[in-house]
Amino acid sequence: MNIYKREIKDKLKSTIVWSISIFALIMLFMSIFPVFSRDATTLKLMMDNYPEEMLKAFGMSGVDLGSVAGYFTMTLLFTQICLAIQASNYGFSILSLEERELTADFLLTKPVTRTKIFFSKFAAAFTALTITNVATWGSTYLSIEMFRNGKDYDIDIFIKMMATIVLFQLFFLGVGMVISMLVKKVKSVLTFSMSLSFGMYILSAFGSIIGEDTLGYITPFKYFEPNTLIINGAYDRTMIYVCITVIVVSLLASYILYNKRNIHSAN
Repeated sequence: MNIYKREIKDKLKSTIVWSISIFALIMLFMSIFPVFSRDATTLKLMMDNYPEEMLKAFGMSGVDLGSVAGYFTMTLLFTQICLAIQASNYGFSILSLEERELTADFLLTKPVTRTKIFFSKFAAAFTALTITNVATWGSTYLSIEMFRNGKDYDIDIFIKMMATIVLFQLFFLGVGMVISMLVKKVKSVLTFSMSLSFGMYILSAFGSIIGEDTLGYITPFKYFEPNTLIINGAYDRTMIYVCITVIVVSLLASYILYNKRNIHSAN
């Protein structure tokens, strides 16, 4: 019984939908860039009239939206929200699917260990997220080349922005998995994933508005805030280490809890 192939097949449709949606989102946002960059003076005056708190909430504080990298920070923020929802969806669903659909008897009575089930499901989810990651990279490159309006940009900045996507995805995947093992039953995957994704974004926005750095250690939206990269030239290493730690602990805890969990069947 090839669990990995079965899981990939089950996720193929949603992966394609997410990949196409994110591809279209980035292309749509970047297609507006020539309008923004055409009159830098007017754009600056417009941005100066916006409250500083709102600019911080949307990650637009301290960057030049008339530049390719500055404008892309806004695009990447909305892309991150989509990536978070997709990864959370997979996190909350992959280990709880059999319980939710009462098909645990079919899977757990097969000659296969829970360890193999766990790693096969995780590998399938990670593969699906990688496909979306590739689509994100592709749409970013194409949209910038198509709509940069003759403006130069630092390719290293974009590589650093995009390289963190895998950690961002794994954070929501891992946290979703461990929460699904801690709660009695995940009745609605979408409710959990939307709550986690938007909850983390709201924490990031709120922390930026009030200037509370402590909240930044809770949410990956703060770990990989694109305007921080542009302003400082690098992400905060401490926050990256925190993110990696959360991922490792979440996956390890998920594995332990899954192996010890009393999974209810249809009977």
